Amino acid sequence: MVVYNDHGLNFFPDKMPTFAIGAAPEYQNADEGWGIPTLPPYVGDQDLSWHLIESLVAEKFDITSCQEMLVDHAFTLPLVLLWPDQDRCPVRTVPVCINTVQFPLPSPARCYKLGQAIGKAIESWDEDVRVVIVGTGGLSHQLDGQRAGFINKDFDLMFMDMLIRDPLWVTRYSITDLVELTGTQGVELLMWLVTRGALLGEVTKIHSNYHIPISNTASGLMVMEGV
Repeated sequence: MVVYNDHGLNFFPDKMPTFAIGAAPEYQNADEGWGIPTLPPYVGDQDLSWHLIESLVAEKFDITSCQEMLVDHAFTLPLVLLWPDQDRCPVRTVPVCINTVQFPLPSPARCYKLGQAIGKAIESWDEDVRVVIVGTGGLSHQLDGQRAGFINKDFDLMFMDMLIRDPLWVTRYSITDLVELTGTQGVELLMWLVTRGALLGEVTKIHSNYHIPISNTASGLMVMEGV
């Protein structure tokens, strides 16, 4: 399962769901106009997709179910990095898309609750399989405007630490707060929060890394496991 935000390949501001889940047999990648190579289709897991959709609607989340869906770099590149030596992704996938583009955006508190509902749905699924939840998106960054290039290292490191110790800490912030603290595009940390919420209860940090590359986006990596 990949929790990510679409960058205009599948959704556009004229039709932008708050929360969308793929329920397709496969997910196509396509040219985004960036020169990134187009990758082979990703196999879906329709049984898990529909179980998630039905469970989340029962938990009063309004979910857009997508029986056709294009997936962009926020979905594909993390999977390529996880399985770099494979011609095709070797696991079944479920895209979970969060709106971080068109206001109003879901609040951090709402996203954390969505993650918890996803975790409960996975626990209630009657298939004997392991589910890996991948949350993508940049940490602090702003790509345009007067604050272009803005990165808040101190907040990024605090956020990563608190995801382990007290994830409810960040839910006290509004979207406006996060834009001020992390930049316009820094709200992509919502995907990290959804992912942490899906790991019900306490977690152990297996690995983490933080890096500010020669670009406008702070880069972080965390591997967490439920206790």
